[in-house]
Amino acid sequence: MRSPETTAAASTPLAPLLAKELREIVAGRALWIMLLLLCPLIGFSFFQAVALYAEASQSAQQSPVLATSLSPFDGMLIPVLGSFYVGVTLLFPFVAIRVLGSEKETGALRLLVQLPYGSATLVAAKLVAIASAWLLCIVPALSALMTWILLGGHLGTAETLNLLAGHFLYALLIGAIALFATAIADNSATAAIITLAFTIGSWVLDFALAGNPGWLGWVSRLSLTQTLRTFEQGLSSTSLVVGLLAAIAGFAALGAVWLPPGIGLRTKLVRSLICIAAVGLVIAAATRIRLVTDVTDDQRNSFPIADARALASLTEPLIVTVHLAPEDPRFVDLNRNVLAKLERVMPNVTIGLAGERPAGRDERYGEVEYRYGGRADVSRSTSHREVLPLLYALAGRDAPRAQPGADYPGYPLNADAQPAMVWFFGALPALIACAWWWSGRPPRIDQTIT
Repeated sequence: MRSPETTAAASTPLAPLLAKELREIVAGRALWIMLLLLCPLIGFSFFQAVALYAEASQSAQQSPVLATSLSPFDGMLIPVLGSFYVGVTLLFPFVAIRVLGSEKETGALRLLVQLPYGSATLVAAKLVAIASAWLLCIVPALSALMTWILLGGHLGTAETLNLLAGHFLYALLIGAIALFATAIADNSATAAIITLAFTIGSWVLDFALAGNPGWLGWVSRLSLTQTLRTFEQGLSSTSLVVGLLAAIAGFAALGAVWLPPGIGLRTKLVRSLICIAAVGLVIAAATRIRLVTDVTDDQRNSFPIADARALASLTEPLIVTVHLAPEDPRFVDLNRNVLAKLERVMPNVTIGLAGERPAGRDERYGEVEYRYGGRADVSRSTSHREVLPLLYALAGRDAPRAQPGADYPGYPLNADAQPAMVWFFGALPALIACAWWWSGRPPRIDQTIT
């Protein structure tokens, strides 16, 4: 039988609470300042990307073979959204902190927790407000993509939506961290320092530890920026999405644990440990999910269609032993061009590292051994054009014939983005300033929720 408090919380409408959170985040200066700063940042990145793409397209017009390497995903999407990523990393924490920091500093939080809403409901409403703020912040980037289309450029639907989804999850993770930081901090300044320690600390991990073997490499994967790498490669990973959602829910749950005042520190610590353990179990389970989809138009992360179908039919275990160090550039190329693709397309693949940096004694360093169906062969190549025939020979099959018409055509475009600078440096900031003025002051809490 439910308690009166639970019954009251369940019957209380959520619309007034959501409306209050949205009004407060729109009324904050941080959101509008971030939007104004994003306009020139994204506008300049867009101008540079179009100029470089046009220069490459001029060469492609003289050599059709070069046109196949011109992808708007690399030439337009990643640069434009890369500048947006910088703005989100440095500025979005201040927007997210606003939804809770002002209530703690003014004492309104003590009134808010007395309303018939649970802490989890309050944090969820604030997370919705943060997501809504991101939808406003993405407007300059979306306008850049729309301008690209108006100039005659091409954008692949799947790869564009996948990359936008990755940036949304990244921003939502930062927002959840900001909520947790604000819940445990005494003021907004301290919460900002804690949140920036996560974001900027991720850059430090990337620069200092990425590519290192052993536990240093494992620590580097804790970087928040690593979450975008898979999306920027044009891959849709179910494991990564589940892990990100679990991390977002975990930080939000920690924020809900530390939000209400008057609860003992020991109780909060016990509940926090339970949340961390639950999220850890979900993330550990998510790592076992191997569903990864190549959403790029040029299918850069996949073998040719005929080879993918042939390899998928090889059901016996394939054991690959690599005599290379993890930081060796040859292993990086081999993993990107061959091994990662084999893991996605073949049902039973085991990859092991048996190499360390050579000291003049390891004669096998650089070799890659492939064992399938009781037969084995060795190669030093990092290209699928040499490895795949070797695998077909081990399986006793002929190499499949290439399917005609499957080559990526490329999308050269010689355009000038200089007229669009009027939009990014003039019209769009003016519209944002007008929207800021129109938003006005938020209503008081006692006028918003009755």
